[in-house]
Amino acid sequence: MMAYYREVMDGIGRAIDSVGVLVIVAGAILATGRFIVKRHDNTGMSYRLYRQDLGRAILLGLEFLIAGDIIRTVVVAPTLENVLILGLIVLIRTFLSMALQLEVEGRWPWQRSEEASPLTSTNRKNEG
Repeated sequence: MMAYYREVMDGIGRAIDSVGVLVIVAGAILATGRFIVKRHDNTGMSYRLYRQDLGRAILLGLEFLIAGDIIRTVVVAPTLENVLILGLIVLIRTFLSMALQLEVEGRWPWQRSEEASPLTSTNRKNEG
């Protein structure tokens, strides 16, 4: 029974990994298509949007890949060595995610945007 459970969880982990890869590939294709359609934009905005779209696809795909790794490592083969390897993988992917978010949005994940900050909105109302 336990072997069947591990086999099922391994399959689920691999399926989630596959979804992550598909998200990245589909996102890259869609971003490229959008870039090709809008490439005649002389303001340089189309290239920036292309990079942002591609970065978002990679970020979302990484989330799925991390989830698949967690399921396979913790449920299927929870040895100390595998958990340490998983920790290293998650650390590397988290760094990549943060770097991509900085690239896409121009700010760190923990920084609030100007539009979302209630303090900024209040100050603007008081100025006008």
